[in-house]
Amino acid sequence: MRMLIVMLALAPAACSKPAVEEVETTAAAPVTVVTVSPQTVESFVTASGLVAAAPGADWTITAPEPARILELPKAEGDRVRTGDLLVRFEIPSLETDVATRRGEVQAAQARVENADANVTRLATLVDHGVAARKELEDARREFSEAKAALGQAEAATRNALALESRAVVRARFDGVVAKRAHNPGDLVEATASDVVLRVIDPAKLQVVASVAVPDLAGVQAGKPARIFVPGVDDPLAGKVIARPVAVEQTGVTADVRIAFDAGAPLAAGTPVRVEIVAEQHQNALAVPAAAVLREDEDAFVMIAGPDSKAHKRKVTLGLVTPKLAEIASGLKAGDAVIVKGHQGLPDGAAIALPK
Repeated sequence: MRMLIVMLALAPAACSKPAVEEVETTAAAPVTVVTVSPQTVESFVTASGLVAAAPGADWTITAPEPARILELPKAEGDRVRTGDLLVRFEIPSLETDVATRRGEVQAAQARVENADANVTRLATLVDHGVAARKELEDARREFSEAKAALGQAEAATRNALALESRAVVRARFDGVVAKRAHNPGDLVEATASDVVLRVIDPAKLQVVASVAVPDLAGVQAGKPARIFVPGVDDPLAGKVIARPVAVEQTGVTADVRIAFDAGAPLAAGTPVRVEIVAEQHQNALAVPAAAVLREDEDAFVMIAGPDSKAHKRKVTLGLVTPKLAEIASGLKAGDAVIVKGHQGLPDGAAIALPK
């Protein structure tokens, strides 16, 4: 009983001890922001391609007839000047044809001379009443036919000489020997597959890009392009100069030609990747595409307010690319948009910017 009294006496003292204060605290979320400012937003058509010579600047040399190579002075990689000897062929068939045609010309000339002399002789005899006028008319007809035959023989000889001249090939333009497939003494066929030399003009190199047919609608002549070379950091500038007017319905890709703005420091056949500007909006308010949050059909961004809190802002999007999203409405220049740490961040949450 005495112990119970002591415990009851101590109870009020224990109840009078002040309680511990409970305070709810939330740490500020670390975020990264960018300041909205006008910039250029571009969408691209991407494709792979190869560096190639422009039409007319890529010349593949083959034999005009089955032949033997007599001279081939240029090696692969050598520079050539207009008029330089590239190939001299020995073509027996052409040489024989020229000799035959020249013989025909000589025979035709002799016929003309004989016919002319006969006309002169008969004209004298007719004047003296010794020969009939019909003989003179026949002689004049023979002279006309001989002259016509001579003209035909001379034309055939010119054609044969023109063909024979193809046995000597000289450079049509300044360039570089891109390929040499034979040596002097080789026998070659007159086929497109039996290439002797290939000469290109390195000052007229372009990119031939294989663009997917569905992307052709965004490719127009004059549009700027960027040309990326493997192992090179900075792209080369170019522009579209040609695209197909029509493509086959079953086609997968179509060739688009791109010219270099400042020449091509590349070799023909170099593989490249291209980005062709399909659409371009200048002085547009834009944010990194990763900053945009989506809820159903709506788009939002999180703004870092001056109160050190995040504020959800609905926006209307314009042109959207893998890197940038154009903001048509909902933001103004100078707004601080959260680009890192915004995922799952509630509206009104406390935020902390990097120091």
